[in-house]
Amino acid sequence: MGEVADRLSAEIKAAMKSGDRTRLATMRLLAAAVKNREVEVGHDLSEEEFIEVVTREAKRRREAFEAYEKGNRPELAEKERAEAAILEDYLPDQLSEEEVRAVIEEAIEATGADAAGEVGKVMAWIMARHKGRVDGSKVNAMARDRLASSS
Repeated sequence: MGEVADRLSAEIKAAMKSGDRTRLATMRLLAAAVKNREVEVGHDLSEEEFIEVVTREAKRRREAFEAYEKGNRPELAEKERAEAAILEDYLPDQLSEEEVRAVIEEAIEATGADAAGEVGKVMAWIMARHKGRVDGSKVNAMARDRLASSS
């Protein structure tokens, strides 16, 4: 059993002892997602692979939250928001909007991108260096706006 599995097991036990049902359910879902990913890749997950799983799960919760908000289901939206907050505790600190703008400028300079059609190059450069620390959809929108304004 790997370090990630040990940590999740400890979190599940702590949530059971504290009686925090939301945290317990979230940790169980995360443990299942981690186990599924380990089966896919055929080995215990590295810290980076674990972060990818947590990022994906947190993104699913945020998307569900937004869908429930639009569907006027505040009780379900709140549940998803709480789960996303629990998962985000496992993620590295996110870059601020100013830091993202600086990274976009750096990526544009490094890739030589000068048109909105080249946002893929910029995204690839950024995600290779800052994966898990930025929201890809927000970076994509900001990079598109920046490249569109330079055209």
